[in-house]
Parts: sequence; C-alpha cells; structure tokens
Amino acid sequence: MKTIRQLTVRRAGGSTKARAGGSAARLGWLDALRGVAALVVALHHFDVLKMLPEPVAAFIWWHGDLGLYGVMLFFLVSGYIIPASLERRGDVRAFWIGRLFRLWPPVIIAIAVALAIIPKGDGSVALFATGHNYVAVAANGIMLQDLLGVWNALNVTWTLCYEMVFYYLVTALFTMGWHRRSGPIAVGFAGVALLLGTAIAPMTLTRDVTSTRGLVWSATLIVLMGFACMLSGRPALTRIGAVLLAGLGLVLVYNNSRAPAFESFMIFATMFAGTVLYRAEHRQVDRLQAWLCCGFVLMAGVAVGWMYNRDGMEQHTWTSGWMAWSGAYLAAWVTFGAAMALRRKRFPRALTWLGAVSFSVYLLHIPLVRTIQPLLHVAKVPPTTGGKVLWTAEYLAVVLIASYLLYKLVEMPGQKLGRKVLKAVERRWPTEDPVRPAGAAGDAAVRAVEPEPVPVEVGASGPGPRGR
Repeated sequence: MKTIRQLTVRRAGGSTKARAGGSAARLGWLDALRGVAALVVALHHFDVLKMLPEPVAAFIWWHGDLGLYGVMLFFLVSGYIIPASLERRGDVRAFWIGRLFRLWPPVIIAIAVALAIIPKGDGSVALFATGHNYVAVAANGIMLQDLLGVWNALNVTWTLCYEMVFYYLVTALFTMGWHRRSGPIAVGFAGVALLLGTAIAPMTLTRDVTSTRGLVWSATLIVLMGFACMLSGRPALTRIGAVLLAGLGLVLVYNNSRAPAFESFMIFATMFAGTVLYRAEHRQVDRLQAWLCCGFVLMAGVAVGWMYNRDGMEQHTWTSGWMAWSGAYLAAWVTFGAAMALRRKRFPRALTWLGAVSFSVYLLHIPLVRTIQPLLHVAKVPPTTGGKVLWTAEYLAVVLIASYLLYKLVEMPGQKLGRKVLKAVERRWPTEDPVRPAGAAGDAAVRAVEPEPVPVEVGASGPGPRGR
C-alpha cells in the first residue's frame, strides 16, 4: 500500500511534468520569433535581395529594411523576457552571473573564429586592428564599445551594448522597487526620441584618441565597481552598484551614441514596451494602460522614421529612407503581435530549434558571409533563380551547422559553468538577504505558478564598424 508521501511525490512529479510541458508551449512562440529574426538577419547580410526578382527586391528595399526588422524584433523579445527572468529569480547576483556566462564564452570564441577565417583587412573584425589594443579589449570586454567610440571587436556586437545598458536599467529599477513602471519609462524614451530626434550630436565625449582612451578607462573602472557591488550579495551595495551602472549607461546613450538619437532612444522604448506586454499578460499592469503605452511607442517608432530618417540621415541608420525605417519597425511589431496572439499554440519545431541557436547565428553569420562571398565571386553565381536559391541554401546550411556546434560546444557548457560558479560563490559568500522590491509578494505568487523562462539574446549588424 502506497504511503501518502509516495503519492504526494508522484503527484508533484506529474504536476512538474505538466508545468514543464506548458512552459515549452508558452515559450515556443518566443523561440520562434528569435528564429525568424536570426534567419532574416542572416539572409539580409547575405544580400538576399539580389537573389529575389527585381520588383520584389526593390519593394522590400524601399519599404522595409530587413536588418532593422530583425533588430527590433529581437529587442521586443528581449524586453519581454529579460526583466521577467530577473524578477522570477529575485536575485541580482544570480541573474548577472548567468548573463555574463551566457554572453562572454560564445562572443570570445566567435571573435577567435572570425580572426582565423576572415581575410586580413576585412573591417568586420577590428579587435586588434586599431593600434590601441588595450583600449579596444577593455571597451569590448565590458560590452559598451559602441557607446565609447571604440570599434566593435566583431561588428555584430554593437547591439549587445544596448542590451547591456538595458540590463543595467532593469536591474536598477528592480533594486529600487520601480520595476513595474515599465509603461511610463517606455513612453518617456519614445517621447525623447520624438522631441530630440537628431538634435543630440553623436559621440560628443570621444572627439579624439585621448578623450576616447580616458572615457574607456573611466567607464571600465565604473563597471568594475558596479559589478563588485552588485555581486556582493548585500542589498545596500547591490542597489548602489545597479544605480551606478544605470547612470553610466544613460550618460553614454545620451552623449556618446554612434547611432542617431531617435534610433537609440527608440531601441530602449521598444524594449520597455516589450516588458509592458509581459506585465499586461500577467495582469501586473492595467490592460488599458498597456495598450496606450505600447500604442504610443509604436506610433512614435513609425513617426520618427518619417520625421528624421531622411536628407542624408539614412546613411547613419543603414536604411534606404524613411519608409524603410518606419515599415521595418511596424513589421517587427506586427510579427511580435501575431506570435503573441498565437502563444498558446505549438510552433514548428524547426523554428524553436532555430531560436535556441539564434545567438550563435547572430555571432557567426557575418564571419561566414565574409568568408563565403569571395568564393561566390570566384564561382560567379549563376544568374538563374535556381542557381541563386542553391547558393543561398548552401550558405544557410553552413551557418546553421556552425551555429549548432557553437551552441553545443560553447554556449551550453558556458551556461553550465556559470551555474557552478554561482553555487561556489553562494557557498563562499552567502547572500545576506536578496533584494526584495515593492510588490515582492505579488511577484512570488506569479513565480509559484509560472515556469522559469529561458533568457534570450538579441543582435544583428552589417558591414563596417556599425550597421545592419
């Protein structure tokens, strides 16, 4: 006769399996979005428009930039899930150790691969090509290089700078108990993008080598101090570190962004709007408020393209004009909204798999493009549609195989190592009292019934030090 304890364990296990299945179903739509974004970006940098019939290619070129579409779709996904990951953990130190071991290992290996395979002199890898190696390594090491006037070690990593600042802001809001104010913050960033547009001069802090070097070393010291506080396990120090890093991020975005102001601020408006959607879904904010906030951000994103991305400014956003910017931004929102509406459905396994390896696709596709494209010129791609499709399929096959290897051999072991490091740190320096922001009781209730989400990454870029 089974004991009550045995029955309880069996039922708990069944409940756990059910929750795991539900988790997979609920998160499948996010993986699918990441997969779509990664695939579009990889095709964009392969000049897929040249593979399409001319009328179709011309329409896409003038009405919707594929690179910007992929970037904004990634940012929406990241905004939706990253704050949720931090809040469900309820532990800033655990969140950041997980983030660092999620990002650093694949980035380092991808840079090494790029240096090994890309022809010498190619501008897409610039870590040791500027003559200021220590400065370049420091800036790229703290993942703020694109906001410090330093060339990206691997040009696709410019988006990680915006991701990193978003993490800083989210962490500061969490430690201050303001984490549910995503709506006003999203509206605020969108309002700044509308009002200031191109009025803020880019890179005002790094006019020459001396000022760049000083800014890099100053930012590096601030980042080290901030992380020392955040990883201390002491609530007061954690708040100090988080606010310090958030302040650094805001100063750099406002004063030293390489991108036009309207684009930089719309990136953060978009990410926080993604957070608003998450909160509305889980009834953490009023639905009407969420609709108004997200509607304003969407309209602002379309409007800034029409207002500012013209008269030569499109050269700084790597788009063909205002219609391309606004159309791509709108399309990213439409795609995200459609997937969210179908979130209860199961998405194709191929897309969810592609979402799992999307960060590796993001990191590796440019080095592979730069290696493969010279071969295409030598082989002279057949002008027939069949020949173009064949070359595109072969390119995607190479990218996906390489990305899967990076995912299995680097990403997964890196995350496993991060969990071991976290356990070792917790044993050596136990957290005194995890930061519990206002509303923690409500958050705890959500954590009790909702599965832990899988954190996601974003990114896309294009030829040159920055671009898509």
